[in-house]
Amino acid sequence: MSKNTFKGGIHPPDHKELTNALASVPAKLPEKVYLPLSQHIGAPCSPIVQIGDEVLKGQKIAEGKGFVTSPIHASISGKIVSIEKKQHPGGNFVDCIVIESDGKDQWIDTIKPNLNPEALSPEELRTIVFEAGIVGMGGAAFPSHVKYAPAEGKKADFIILNGVECEPFLTSDHRLMLEKAERVIAGLRYILKSVGCEKGIIGIEENKPDAISLFEELTVNDAIINVKPLYEKYPQGSEKQLIYACTQREVPVGGLPLDAGVIVNNVGTAAAIADAVELGLPMIERIVTVSGTGITNPANLLVRFGTLFSDLIEQCGGYNGDIERLICGGLMMGKTVYTADMPVVKGTSGIVILKKADENKVREFNCVRCAKCVDACPAFLEPTTIVKLAKRGLWEEAQNNNALSCIECGCCVYVCPANIPLVQYIRRSKQAIAALKAKAKN
Repeated sequence: MSKNTFKGGIHPPDHKELTNALASVPAKLPEKVYLPLSQHIGAPCSPIVQIGDEVLKGQKIAEGKGFVTSPIHASISGKIVSIEKKQHPGGNFVDCIVIESDGKDQWIDTIKPNLNPEALSPEELRTIVFEAGIVGMGGAAFPSHVKYAPAEGKKADFIILNGVECEPFLTSDHRLMLEKAERVIAGLRYILKSVGCEKGIIGIEENKPDAISLFEELTVNDAIINVKPLYEKYPQGSEKQLIYACTQREVPVGGLPLDAGVIVNNVGTAAAIADAVELGLPMIERIVTVSGTGITNPANLLVRFGTLFSDLIEQCGGYNGDIERLICGGLMMGKTVYTADMPVVKGTSGIVILKKADENKVREFNCVRCAKCVDACPAFLEPTTIVKLAKRGLWEEAQNNNALSCIECGCCVYVCPANIPLVQYIRRSKQAIAALKAKAKN
């Protein structure tokens, strides 16, 4: 069995043994959900309900204007009790529609299965994906219908499903692939049809041999869909690195995957599309891994959007000892948050809780010019050069050294013997470059 990969990257401990054998279980029905009006890249939504309205599960409660947006649906049945600002996993405060559960968990009656999904046209499929509020579930939360829209002069030769899940601690995609493999494959077929593509690839990292075997068995005689086993290496699941590993194609600097003839989706997105097309179900829940050294009972939970982190932590037995970090997402690219009083959104793949370390905090030293960060960088950058420019405020020079190409994977930080927070400096450069561009337009 040949295994492909990319140049660069690292091999951090994956810590997946905490949850990879635990089947996903439904989380408790929350008494209240807090549904942010922005759960996707693009224009935020506006409420189409009012305080006091009774709503049913699956009912559309917010929608946005423009093409790059995605509607939001009620994840429980109950009453709209407020529209208030709450901390968002992305780091800012956003308006949330708050629904108080009526305990009935009743679906709206407009949701009905499609009796002949094979007869749907590509345009009809894209409309269903949009109306179901489906976005990329790998973390970026890009509205899926936008990816499938025809682009003048560009054609997708491959649709790649990302089943890599290379982030330490996270196993939600792994469990989804084992528990809903047929739904993932069905969703991939609908994606292929919606964009007029004839080749599908499912990329799975080698530390998931059970998932690889299952998908190979289900596609053994399939001329369209190919399962691609990949080496276990971080960040194998990053878009550009995954494309190269699966197709040997490179996305141009500043370009999009479609510029290389590829569209990438998460396996969870494909499963959600199958449910929307065949069953008429909007996107209202997902599997979330709750793991780490600081949680009593790690688990994979099927969670309604709008459920608070604190509710899930309580269901997992609470904190285990003194907690140092609460991370939304994975250990490497996730964001440290200061409170568990925030809701699960469409892009929330995991919650990682870490205990306080016994050793003293390490401090930053001067660069020792070992070039380990250069060797590890999967984007072929020179992180220390960009950081040197960032420290001096030379933003144009940082841009010329491709600071904007950094995917913020953290490989450079992981290998740096001087403990330099390289990603933080590069992120600051990207923010400053964006500010300069915005200023130039005004």
